[in-house]
Amino acid sequence: MGGSFLGGGAARASLRESLAAGAAPSAGVRGRGQVDTGTQMADNSKAEDTASDSVEAAKNGSDKKEKLADQVMQNPQVLAALQERLDNTALTPSSYIETLPKAVKRRIDALKQLQVKCAHIEAKFYEEVHDLERKYAALYQPLFDKRREFINGEAEPTDAESEWHSENEEEEKLAGDLKNVVVIEEKAEGEETNVKGIPDFWFTIFRNVDMLSELVQEYDEPILKHLQDIKVKFSEPGQPMSFSLEFHFGPNDYFSNSVLTKTYKMKSEPDKTDPFSFEGPEIVDCEGCTIDWKKGKNVTVKTIKKKQKHKGRGTVRTITKQVPNDSFFNFFSPIKVSGDGESLDEDSEFTLAADFEIGHFFRERIVPRAVLYFTGEAIEDDDNFEEGEEGEEEELEGEEEGEEEEDAESDPKV
Repeated sequence: MGGSFLGGGAARASLRESLAAGAAPSAGVRGRGQVDTGTQMADNSKAEDTASDSVEAAKNGSDKKEKLADQVMQNPQVLAALQERLDNTALTPSSYIETLPKAVKRRIDALKQLQVKCAHIEAKFYEEVHDLERKYAALYQPLFDKRREFINGEAEPTDAESEWHSENEEEEKLAGDLKNVVVIEEKAEGEETNVKGIPDFWFTIFRNVDMLSELVQEYDEPILKHLQDIKVKFSEPGQPMSFSLEFHFGPNDYFSNSVLTKTYKMKSEPDKTDPFSFEGPEIVDCEGCTIDWKKGKNVTVKTIKKKQKHKGRGTVRTITKQVPNDSFFNFFSPIKVSGDGESLDEDSEFTLAADFEIGHFFRERIVPRAVLYFTGEAIEDDDNFEEGEEGEEEELEGEEEGEEEEDAESDPKV
């Protein structure tokens, strides 16, 4: 037992020594742990302080922003601008469509397919209208032929054909009586005049209509006085849709042609890339004709003289050169639409669009209602119609303004 005890004591002493010897390492381990823990706690404290400062700063910044936002939102002009922007956004059709469910969008696409089919049916409708125009043009033509005869003095209207009751009949009767007195006096003096037909009929129309008078130059006028008739011819069945204008001239000193033609090609089918833009037939191209000008009578060109100096010898020579000249008769030499897909410049597009408009005006207005453009009655009707449209628009605008004012007065918030 003693050995065992001594052994036990030695063991305890050894343990104490070991503990004493190992106290330092153990203490050291425990010390580092304590130091690390302390450092971590300090760091955590600093982090907490920093985070707290950041939160405080963010809170202060947020408070400032909120105060600034409150100040801005109290500005009525800012509020009005924001409201207008919201209203515009809400009223945009595309933005509304984007919000719809996929199934609804699919049905809308189906409606567009139906709309394209409607456009193709509409194109067929206009093709049949063109056929009707051709049919009725043949019925109009005998009347237009008689009109030409009266204008050019080839026939004289009967009393029944010349009977016309106008709104200002009494004034015209008085003017006619005065004119008869003048005629009687002229006959008595042997100054009787013999007027054939209606002089300068078509030239007067050109002069009365602004769209045409802008094209006519002073040197065009003597030529246009030889214009005897203008006809419209429609393309034959089975041919591409088009119409031609025929300008019939009497013998003159300027060109040998008796007829000058201008053909307008039309399209009555929806555009494959934009079918919804279809609104009926449109003119897509036009072709003129060659004018056989007599020597020195071509009014579409002018001759200019230029002096050229030789670089080496220093001698000067004068050359003549022909350049384009403004004239109504350029109407028969239109700009050609490119068939290879090349786009025209802006000036050429404008000129071509104006040409198409003039051709359409001849077809729809001038030829069918020539006498009314000669007397100016059709021009007055056109002016009155345009003024009526403007007046109606102004009146509607006034009504809208009145409604806005009434709304403002009835709104208790204002």
